Amino acid sequence: MLTFLGLSIHLCILSEFGYAKDSIMVVKSVASKLYRDIVNNALAGWLERDKFISPPPGGWIFCIRKSLNMSGAQLARKLGVTRARVAKAERSELDGAITINSMRNIAEALGCKFVYAIVPVGDIDTVLLKQARKKAEAIIKTTNQHMALEGQELSGQKISYEIARLTEQLLRDMPHDFWEN
Repeated sequence: MLTFLGLSIHLCILSEFGYAKDSIMVVKSVASKLYRDIVNNALAGWLERDKFISPPPGGWIFCIRKSLNMSGAQLARKLGVTRARVAKAERSELDGAITINSMRNIAEALGCKFVYAIVPVGDIDTVLLKQARKKAEAIIKTTNQHMALEGQELSGQKISYEIARLTEQLLRDMPHDFWEN
């Protein structure tokens, strides 16, 4: 079963009605494309600016707390923890060791909203293209080395053509080892 945005597509049902494995791959490909569109749309504004919000010196918890003129003890009371726990959270944020749930709870106690994102370099299609090209280059390089041993080395132009062709094929077929280097 493939689940996409709350919709379940039963792949075994597709098979029972005579749809070939290729049809199942089409369904997976369509779902993958829809997810790529969701990510690309969510990132559209960020990617155009190529600027992301960096944590302020001292971290978000410390700086927001200070900007609200809230003491560590006051934040601790709002969270139902000790002042030492607030200080530890502030240090953990700087070390990158704080949990997402802790950040969410602290943000709420500060009257803020916690925002979390994994942001690709470029859009998702660019990430896929870069991996496909990397894999295609490795395959063509290895193949060409073997061919050279037999005196059948490819020309630079033919290598470029084959890399481009294989890149397109990898993007279209998305083999199970696509992310293996």
